Amino acid sequence: MRRSRTIIFSLIIIVILVYLWPASRPSFDSLYASAPPDKVAALQAFRAEFPPSTLEVSGVTWEYLSTGSGAQTILFLHGMTGAYDIWWQQIAALRGDYQIVSVTYPAVDSLAELERGVLAILDQEEVTQFNVVGSSLGGYLAQFLVARHPERVNRAVFANTFPPTTSYKEKYGTVGSLIPYVPEWLVLDILKGSFRESIFPASGNDEFTLAFLNEIAAGRMSKAQVSGRYQCVIELFTLPAETNVPVMIVEASNDPLVDADLRAQLRLAYPAAQVVTVDNGHFPYLTAPEFYNQTLVTFFSQ
Repeated sequence: MRRSRTIIFSLIIIVILVYLWPASRPSFDSLYASAPPDKVAALQAFRAEFPPSTLEVSGVTWEYLSTGSGAQTILFLHGMTGAYDIWWQQIAALRGDYQIVSVTYPAVDSLAELERGVLAILDQEEVTQFNVVGSSLGGYLAQFLVARHPERVNRAVFANTFPPTTSYKEKYGTVGSLIPYVPEWLVLDILKGSFRESIFPASGNDEFTLAFLNEIAAGRMSKAQVSGRYQCVIELFTLPAETNVPVMIVEASNDPLVDADLRAQLRLAYPAAQVVTVDNGHFPYLTAPEFYNQTLVTFFSQ
């Protein structure tokens, strides 16, 4: 009996240790060792010059950047794996002509909570009308904002994203439901594995993109944020029958996360939208920033 209790106690200790084992936190230099040095230096200089602000909204702390000047404002919304500075190349290039607001999603788990935080930040910065650029989950959230607040949106870019769909819940529902119960290190390691296996090849083996995503998953994003963002991806809402907000769709022909059927559904949902198709995966704003920036400027200046 004593031996059985000892074994059970030992197993409990092992399970606790496995669950609480800390996620790996590699250094910045090791993460970016294979990325182009000039681009890495530019990112570090950007972060030093433009640290984020914080705002508490309904008891939740939001991180965001507000910078630039101009008659128009651009709101940048990142995807499931991102932060305010994933748009740093767009912000650096456009801040001379536009006011820029870029946010990081905290650990909230509904589109309404994301909306509440984003609008509170815009109100804090005295922004009433804005253009919005959203990629992946950010593109989904941008559609949500356009559906609910069309009077505030001048123009909208829905990039590498999808319309309301059950596809992701059907494909990832089991895994998604387990996120709150598995160790954080395992959740983040699975993400990093997907970066290497699918995102990296589709990007043209872009080392900077891989490094940035791995940095996000190595201390800049928690399991709670992953879980909350997943819940937002699978949340359904109703699109309006039509919208007067001019829309541009940016899609990738080889997007590993948004398949051809979902891309077709998005175009069908916005038949009047301009469509720009690239071939460098899910993060073209990281891999081809000059083209991406010019595409935005052309659209917003029309």
